[in-house]
Amino acid sequence: MGEEHFEINFRSDVTVELVKASASDSDVVWAARVSTAGENSLDDVDSDASRSEGLINYLARERHGSPFEHTSMTFFISAPIFVFREFMRHRIASYNEESGRYRELRPNFYVPSKERKLVQIGKAGSYSFIDGTEEQYEITVSAIKESCTVAYENYKKMLDAGVAREVARAVLPVGLYSSMYVTMNARALMNFLSLRTSREGSHFPSYPQREIEMVAEKMEQYFATLMPLTHGAFEKSGRVAP
Repeated sequence: MGEEHFEINFRSDVTVELVKASASDSDVVWAARVSTAGENSLDDVDSDASRSEGLINYLARERHGSPFEHTSMTFFISAPIFVFREFMRHRIASYNEESGRYRELRPNFYVPSKERKLVQIGKAGSYSFIDGTEEQYEITVSAIKESCTVAYENYKKMLDAGVAREVARAVLPVGLYSSMYVTMNARALMNFLSLRTSREGSHFPSYPQREIEMVAEKMEQYFATLMPLTHGAFEKSGRVAP
């Protein structure tokens, strides 16, 4: 009972697509103003948020976070499984990932690009990464490709023999690409970005793994477009989540 045949593919990128969103700066305004205006805050729904930039900056600076929660952004993300394992440490989002129990997993595997720093220096909790040599890069790519190719061939061998997908998948490495939907509000997203991006000027510097930072950077581009005033306030407050 052999299944479909797929060519083994190696890639170094991640993809992020904004699927749907209910998120604007005006959402922050009416949510905040209910505390003082009550039912009159309804007048601020769909209002021009540019007149309330000072309020948004104040909320971010003073870390009054709940008004930022009345938003929603859903992303479709394709990245290596090891990125998703880090992502799901953020228990402030909703996740649905493709399942190796119900579909044959495609042989798309991650290899670092030449720009990816390969060598870690320093001790745990205080380390940095530097460029590897050409030899180190060639060894890395060769080892990953060899291991992933053998793993997927064994995966297919089990499937062809009639072994259940949920059993056969055990042989596959975490460099395999998966896909998922993730939905979060603006406050949760700012928390995620504060930890998964490394930026000058951050009040609390973070040192994320590069591959999850690649995902975070793409998500932030969508966020900045949807909610420019909120994103600006996030920047001004030192990229600290409210």
